[in-house]
Amino acid sequence: MASELIKPKQLRFVVDETATLIKFLRKQFPNKGSNKIKQLIERKLVTVNNETTTYFTQQLQIKQIVAVNEQPKQEDIVFSKIKILFEDESIIVIDKKAGLLSIATQKEIEKTAYSLLSEYVKRKNQRSRIFIVHRLDKQTSGVMIFAKNQDVKIKLQQNWHEMIIERTYSVVVEGFVEQKEGTIISWLKENKMYKMYSVKTPDNDSRKAITHYKVEKQNNEYSLLTIRLETGRKNQIRVHFFDLGFPVVGDVKYGATHNPIKRLGLHAKLIKFMHPVTNKVIRFESPIPSEFLRLVQ
Repeated sequence: MASELIKPKQLRFVVDETATLIKFLRKQFPNKGSNKIKQLIERKLVTVNNETTTYFTQQLQIKQIVAVNEQPKQEDIVFSKIKILFEDESIIVIDKKAGLLSIATQKEIEKTAYSLLSEYVKRKNQRSRIFIVHRLDKQTSGVMIFAKNQDVKIKLQQNWHEMIIERTYSVVVEGFVEQKEGTIISWLKENKMYKMYSVKTPDNDSRKAITHYKVEKQNNEYSLLTIRLETGRKNQIRVHFFDLGFPVVGDVKYGATHNPIKRLGLHAKLIKFMHPVTNKVIRFESPIPSEFLRLVQ
């Protein structure tokens, strides 16, 4: 998503007296040492009249334009894609933007929430690590928990249903949902194409899924729902509202007809859980995305 990218900051200067490039830049950046300025030139971040140069001693002429593209700090890149809501010695809780993978897949190896957080903690201590506890789909935004050591990861994953007190999603679906609140129960299975589907009669391969929902706002085209998960099965919300005939906005895989917000209409709004070390109950919330609210105005 374009809004997630941080572009290099470009500084432009007009040459007012003849000088070498390195001398001119020292004057423009009195707080930068010579080595820092040389690095800018070596990394091809300096142009003269729109031509990249790597010569420190290039002679500049009056009225030439020197531009310096200062690369964004890694910290700026990290925090353009994720917002850290909480951090201590055991866990990090983040608010992830839509369009960012939780962790790399075989098909997609790119910047992920996991890799950004790994880079972030290693800047403080090279031995620090990050561990995935659960995932959100790439086009789903909202609150996620990461562990900072293996023991905490295992404790959260093995005791997930006992430690997670509440998980709430904001979801926008296609259509006017007439029943203003309700509970959906089915057993979910996965086919050979890795697509989940509901069955009414349970068997050894199916897992029970329970979704509670309430309509918050709607018009003739869309409905905004608050959804509370009693279980946390793969694609549970997406399958359940496909079953009802109200597919999640943008979810072509599960029946959506169009994608007006260029993402899934799924947002992990709230998570309330028992801290894996202190045992205190903590709660984190992310605001409903503005594009969801615009659809139901």
